[in-house]
Amino acid sequence: MIDARSGAIRLAAACGLAAALHVSAANAAAPLEVRDIQVQSRHTFSYTCANSKTFKVTYLNAANGQSFALVPVKGRKLLFVGVIAASGVKYVADRYTWWTKGPGADLYDVTSDASSKPVLSGCATLMR
Repeated sequence: MIDARSGAIRLAAACGLAAALHVSAANAAAPLEVRDIQVQSRHTFSYTCANSKTFKVTYLNAANGQSFALVPVKGRKLLFVGVIAASGVKYVADRYTWWTKGPGADLYDVTSDASSKPVLSGCATLMR
C-alpha cells in the first residue's frame, strides 16, 4: 500500500520486521512493516566478494515456509523473496537476483544480457 502523505511504501503483509526502505530523496527512509507473517528465525551474515566489497545480509525465515533476504544494493537495502532454484537458494527483488550456494553467493542484474556475468561475484560468508 502506498502512503500518500509521506510517500513511503509500506508492505502490510508481514510481521514485526523493520528495515530501512529508501523511497525518495525527500523521504530517505521509511519503515518496512511486516505484520501477518510470523518470522521464526533471523540470521545476519557478513560477505566479502571477489572485488573486496564487504557487506551484511540478513536472512528471515517465516513460519509459513517463505524466506526473505535484506541485501544492500547500490546504497539501499532491498527485500528479496526466496524463489525456486535448481541449486542453492535464489532470492529476487526488483531487477536483481541474489543466489546463494553453500557459503558462496552472487548478485545478478536480470535486465542485463542473459549470459552476462554477475554484478557481484565470488561473494563468500566471513566465518567468525
